[in-house]
Amino acid sequence: MEYKTNISYRKEKLKQLSSVVIHYENEISAALYKDFKKSEFEAVVTETSYVISELKNTIKNIDRWAKPRWVLPSLLNFPSSDFILSEPYGKVLIIAPWNYPYQLALCPLIAAVAAGNQVVVKPSELTPNTSAIISKIISEVFDNNHVKVIEGGVEVSKELLSQRWDYIFFTGSVAVGKIVAKAAAEYMTPITLELGGKNPCIIDADCNVKLSAKRIVWGKFINAGQTCIAPDYLLVPHKIKPKLVEALKDEITLAYGENPELSADFPRIINQKNWLRLQSFLENETIIFGGQTNTSDNYISPTLLDESKLDSLVMQDEIFGPILPIISYQNESEIEAIIARYEKPLSLYVFSNNNKWAKEIVEKYSFGGGCINDIIIHFSNNRLPFGGVGHSGMGAYHGKLSFDTFTHKKAIVKKGLWIDLPFRYAPYLNKLAAIKKILKWI
Repeated sequence: MEYKTNISYRKEKLKQLSSVVIHYENEISAALYKDFKKSEFEAVVTETSYVISELKNTIKNIDRWAKPRWVLPSLLNFPSSDFILSEPYGKVLIIAPWNYPYQLALCPLIAAVAAGNQVVVKPSELTPNTSAIISKIISEVFDNNHVKVIEGGVEVSKELLSQRWDYIFFTGSVAVGKIVAKAAAEYMTPITLELGGKNPCIIDADCNVKLSAKRIVWGKFINAGQTCIAPDYLLVPHKIKPKLVEALKDEITLAYGENPELSADFPRIINQKNWLRLQSFLENETIIFGGQTNTSDNYISPTLLDESKLDSLVMQDEIFGPILPIISYQNESEIEAIIARYEKPLSLYVFSNNNKWAKEIVEKYSFGGGCINDIIIHFSNNRLPFGGVGHSGMGAYHGKLSFDTFTHKKAIVKKGLWIDLPFRYAPYLNKLAAIKKILKWI
């Protein structure tokens, strides 16, 4: 099992993986288009280039990440040398989602391999073309006992979760995340859950309306809104709402044309089930832009909703589609009341020219991560942790944190033999005063 102890072996395998994923980049983009009409541009920006970048970063840093880390010893253990060993957990299960089916399967895999684990990857059955190319790539690089792809539907996932693992990494919905957590609890298996939530986007009256609208449209409608960190609803000051709405309409048209169904840059909803769910969100709502649908192609246009009621269907759960409710507010207490209705979100966004106000907002609310004056770009920095809090997930990864996620940190104290201080040994008669002085000094 060279992958467990030999860092050079892991590094070589990652280099081979890098070569193969670069070779198949065009095929990956084609598979993503077949699965739900993701454009080549989006495929490159959000999937293939991200995986290649993660590989480069991991290959460059794996030697440093994996070596023992010495720490300052405790005086109580004098003389000693104290250090932390990075040890693989063992057998790892990675369950990937369908919305970014390539990136969110490969990136955790890269980290798990770098950490020295055996890995089973379960790609999404909803993106069969992408799952097939993932399986092809892995089989060309790894021995079957080292990394294996298992394709299939819900029953396959259930079977995998019924088995014992040393670590489980899951990306997907809150509902399925709870099932994964229950299965992991059976064997006390540590887990990372990357989930989602109703991500608020808070607009300040003092903001650059045009630029804010441009960035909101990009971040909301990329991947047809099927992004766990996309803004789920806008909170807009009443007095600037008309201006912002017009700016949003203009930016949608600039991005996708008068008929987004004809745009080469606008993907489709992943399947009929999800299309029907999103279609139901439009019922009894005031549509102020978009709202066009085509059931034969799983198409829903970029859609703006006006003043959706907080108890309406669209405001109950994460939307995960190209529908954006716009809700006005008069004061900050209204913002607080709305956000408090929901579980802690995966992301939160603020648009404001008032740095003090924006800082207060991001410090006031609990959420996984977010941006001031932009949307979703925090995901792209591998020096930032990515993960949720509460119902939006547990654990974080990216960059070195990904390596650490799949690594058990083993604490070791190597005690010297040349002296053996007597204070710790019984009998303790006449030692208490001395040990109290030592402990106070430490």
